[in-house]
Amino acid sequence: MRKHMLKRASLLIAAVMLVITAGGCGSKETNEGETDKKAQATQTPVATPTPTEEDLEMEREYNEALRLNGNSKNYNFSDIQKLEGNPMEGKTLCVLGSSVAYGASSSGDAVGEYFEKRFGCKLVKEAVSGTTLADLDDSSYVSRLLNNVTEEKVDLFICQLSTNDATKNIKLGEISEGKNFSDFDKKTVIGAMEYIIRYAQTTWNCPVAFFTGSYYNSDNYAKMVEALKALSEKWDICVLNLYDDPEFNDLTEEERSIYMSDDIHPKRAGYRDWWGPELERQLLVFMEKNTQ
Repeated sequence: MRKHMLKRASLLIAAVMLVITAGGCGSKETNEGETDKKAQATQTPVATPTPTEEDLEMEREYNEALRLNGNSKNYNFSDIQKLEGNPMEGKTLCVLGSSVAYGASSSGDAVGEYFEKRFGCKLVKEAVSGTTLADLDDSSYVSRLLNNVTEEKVDLFICQLSTNDATKNIKLGEISEGKNFSDFDKKTVIGAMEYIIRYAQTTWNCPVAFFTGSYYNSDNYAKMVEALKALSEKWDICVLNLYDDPEFNDLTEEERSIYMSDDIHPKRAGYRDWWGPELERQLLVFMEKNTQ
């Protein structure tokens, strides 16, 4: 159906261009460079064609195709309105993650950019596609946090619960008994999360939040979400949980085609109109509780 709509949209565009070309003939000049007034006077004006019902239907289908394309200009982040009087206005937000935090299916617009526009804050983003929380190589969350994020002051730190650890079947690990860096096994998912939390809290003394993706069928990721919720009790962090809410995840097939490029990666529309508002709601509740 979508291919049919896009094909008809292309035909509509071609028809419009043909009309423009037909009506775009300029007036002729003589050898002396003067306008041939006689030719101009006798030239028959090209009437603007009256659109047929078929033309109008093609235009409607074209607009619908644009709407279904969740990365079209209809969903530009420049249209996001700043939330006046929010607690992050003029402050610094740091976002750490992989492809979902980067915006791999949305031309780089993702959670951080949504909050940047919505809160009027400064964004520091460290996101690389394909990377893991677990500290297995130089591209890991832990390694990039230590080596690439040099900001002296961060007012809010947000980390993505990476789906790559689930896909690559990385060892989950266990919650440590202590809170010292030496207590954490960074090569496991939980150990890496504890290390990141401890580092952010001691380096910037700021609130720490992790955000999950929306629901997709993965036993490994479901276990990571449960582990994150347990960690929130130990470390007093915010869990921005999009995974567990059946009502939030109850989309029609059309809505899902607008919001998501696959089961994991949102388009601009997904970040702007689906994930963003819910993440914002949960974050503001957490921040309000922690400023009382």
